[in-house]
Amino acid sequence: MKILVPLKRVPDPDTRIRVKPDGSGIETEGVNYAINPFDAIALEEALRIEEKAGEIDIVVVSIGGAECAEQLRTGLAMGADRALLVRADGDLDPLAIAKVLAALYQREQPDFVLMGKQAIDDDSNQVGQMLAAILGIGQATFVSELELLDNNTQARCGRETDAGIERVVVKLPAIITTDLRLNEPRYVSLPGIMRARRKPLEEITLADLGVNVTSCTHVLSLEPPPKRKAGVKVSSVEELVDRLKNEAKVI
Repeated sequence: MKILVPLKRVPDPDTRIRVKPDGSGIETEGVNYAINPFDAIALEEALRIEEKAGEIDIVVVSIGGAECAEQLRTGLAMGADRALLVRADGDLDPLAIAKVLAALYQREQPDFVLMGKQAIDDDSNQVGQMLAAILGIGQATFVSELELLDNNTQARCGRETDAGIERVVVKLPAIITTDLRLNEPRYVSLPGIMRARRKPLEEITLADLGVNVTSCTHVLSLEPPPKRKAGVKVSSVEELVDRLKNEAKVI
């Protein structure tokens, strides 16, 4: 069995994000980068499947510049077997990313793709769905429970919805996107870091995949959210109700 796990390089969730004065992007000086947390959950689940089912070829992939190799090395240190870096310049929108991953899927022919439901830098939540549509295969999104069935030919997925957990069975190959409550990713160990140095990290280009993609959407500007007003303490329930009624106008 082979599982393809995309990993995106994003600002570390604990890093303070500052927007450039001209709104053209974020300040990158002093910003630490990490694997997108949802993608780390996807990789952790692939590793747990391997621990239960036996030897599995887990391939991590990232799309971007040479700096993405850092996150791929982290993925290898967690336990992935191989890494692929698709060199691409500039920002690619979700559709462009999905097209690149579709070409990678055809190249690698995995049993399924396990990926985060969204990236924390843009929160698009589109690549998994677009990838499934391009490939014409099934999908299960927002998965917080995952179990392989029938000799690994199907997957039973618990999907998080506003109405609760929806359980569906999807035929493999398929695209499965992971939610926060699926698992807790493991820490990278020192032996894992040492082993990662001996694992293959292959760099390829868009031309090697036979794809030529351009983004259809472009970010015009960014701006920080407006500052929130300071809160107000009230001395009684009656005062709270009065403020909600006459000032906030919510009742």
